[in-house]
Amino acid sequence: MPRSILPAHGYFHVYARAVAAAGFLYLDDDDRRAFVQLLWRAVHRHAWRCHAFCLMGTHYHLVVEAHRESLSSGVHRLNWLYATGFNEKHGRFGHVFAGRFSTRVIESEDYLFDACTYVLLNPIRAGLCNSAEDWPWSFSRYGRDLS
Repeated sequence: MPRSILPAHGYFHVYARAVAAAGFLYLDDDDRRAFVQLLWRAVHRHAWRCHAFCLMGTHYHLVVEAHRESLSSGVHRLNWLYATGFNEKHGRFGHVFAGRFSTRVIESEDYLFDACTYVLLNPIRAGLCNSAEDWPWSFSRYGRDLS
């Protein structure tokens, strides 16, 4: 399936999944911390504005404002750096992510709010916590702060 053409600048919902054989993207909290650290480096390096993110066991979600080129190269680099470190740490080799990341263009303020809400409610829907504030591996510019 051909990649869709993204606008030159905009708001995007980005998500990526683990390879089915690997099962999980993060085996422990150190893996999650490493990913968050790489994410914030990508945010600063590529001049993104992160509106929300959530790390789940098998996938992650980001809602970012970015330029198309920096989004593509930044997420590719984020995934590559994380996969390389993950494989090295756990004595693995091969793919960590199931293919390329996916992106949806957010075309309205309502959709931006809905995307951020969807991302933050992910761990609640999965039965991992009772409220978004209880999940330590998420962030929203519109409520919960990363600390």
